[in-house]
Amino acid sequence: MKIVIASNNKEKIREFREILMPLNFEVISKKEANANFEVEETGKTFKENAEIKATAIFKKVNMPTLADDSGLEVFALNNKPGIYSARYSEEDGKKATDEKNNIKLLKEMENVKNRKARFVCALCFINSKGKIFNILETVEGKIATSLKGENGFGYDPLFIYNNKSFAQIPANLKNKISHRGKAIAKFLANIKDWV
Repeated sequence: MKIVIASNNKEKIREFREILMPLNFEVISKKEANANFEVEETGKTFKENAEIKATAIFKKVNMPTLADDSGLEVFALNNKPGIYSARYSEEDGKKATDEKNNIKLLKEMENVKNRKARFVCALCFINSKGKIFNILETVEGKIATSLKGENGFGYDPLFIYNNKSFAQIPANLKNKISHRGKAIAKFLANIKDWV
């Protein structure tokens, strides 16, 4: 069965493929599903944004669709960057990049003692009949004082979990303990009923 991931983010698609392929799901990006348009994320929460994305893509392709909205919440920064995690360093029309986002976060965390943070993942799955299912998972950690590790993407080099950054943890282990990994595990536990 095909599942459309409401994203073109190569790293995200790769993660979903690694997790869903053993169960005989063919994971395709929204581009591969001919739904390559930007969905405006107007929600105020990760859950709302995931549902907005899934619904827009489902309406276009009429196939089972899985969307996620995820990001980093830093407690000392009033849970910023939050739903703006991907575009945190956007400025004067210049697009944000992982590198610029990490530099901005490090700057904002200079001399901050409370470094507690969490990654949040909201998944929204819409089955072939249009029924909507939502999942929310988190993983707690803290923000490093410098970039650590070569793997991962986004804020992974700054997010410390059990004394290692997510960019220092092998992908197969990260997929088990991460916010997205936990959300997908819950999705997989329910998928037979939901599909």
